[in-house]
Amino acid sequence: MISFASIQLPPPPPLRHHHSTLVSAHLHKTTMYQPDRFRFFPHVSSISSSARPVHSGSSLASVAPLEAILFDIDGTLCDSDPLHFYAFRDMLQEIGFNGGTPITEEFFIKNISGKHNEELREILLPDWEIQRSRKFLEDKEALFRRLASEQLQPMKGLQKLCKWIEDCGLRRAAVTNAPRSNAELLISMLGLSDFFESLVLASECDRVKPFPDPYLKALQELGISHHHAFVFEDSVSGIKAGTGAGMPVVGLGTRNPEQLLTEAGAVFVIEDFDDPKLWTELEELKIKAEVTTTTEL
Repeated sequence: MISFASIQLPPPPPLRHHHSTLVSAHLHKTTMYQPDRFRFFPHVSSISSSARPVHSGSSLASVAPLEAILFDIDGTLCDSDPLHFYAFRDMLQEIGFNGGTPITEEFFIKNISGKHNEELREILLPDWEIQRSRKFLEDKEALFRRLASEQLQPMKGLQKLCKWIEDCGLRRAAVTNAPRSNAELLISMLGLSDFFESLVLASECDRVKPFPDPYLKALQELGISHHHAFVFEDSVSGIKAGTGAGMPVVGLGTRNPEQLLTEAGAVFVIEDFDDPKLWTELEELKIKAEVTTTTEL
């Protein structure tokens, strides 16, 4: 797991009463961060869902022969959580949230990470008028996109994994709680615009993650059974959504603790896409596919 602690923030500017002025100022600043390791906080409250998760195990054997892999975007394809943390931290401080005391990493993980903006309105700004709170979150996303356009890095091993998926002829989709503008920017910056066959936005489904609807829609668009697909996710809400759709989920533990992701239902947790645990599983799936093909012949 990697820390936000080494994010190099500029000194907080004076409080302002209008966040539109705030975001305008921030869009002209550059904030560099350099990840480092640290021990994450031990507990994040669970998220309830009416979805029925698959049982957590230790392998992906149940999906053989593998036909598709589905990906979350933020925190999975790229290490974007530090940029979201910075944007929320600075903008919430400027509107006097929590008495003007900056939010902590623990607060971000517990209350913000992986959640849809409509849910965040109720969590962060419950007393604001709907349009005002939506505008605040839109401005936060604009600040995030500016930071991402300057500093975004792919998750380690992503290029290697994508090549393996293409070489195996697997189907693929990206499934996210993020706004379309964020999702399309990140996919484009990562050079994956032609890689994904489908982009599913939770906001265009009946229910967002942690409900299974976004992943069920992705399976439908690909024409793939949940019996032959699995998911990469980095958050509790995303893991619950994937397992609720009947698929095994591999957790990305770059920012969240392994125990938390395992308790949410991940079959196992990896540090990044270079993790030997992942490649052992993928090679076993490839062997199973080759054996199946030989048997059918």
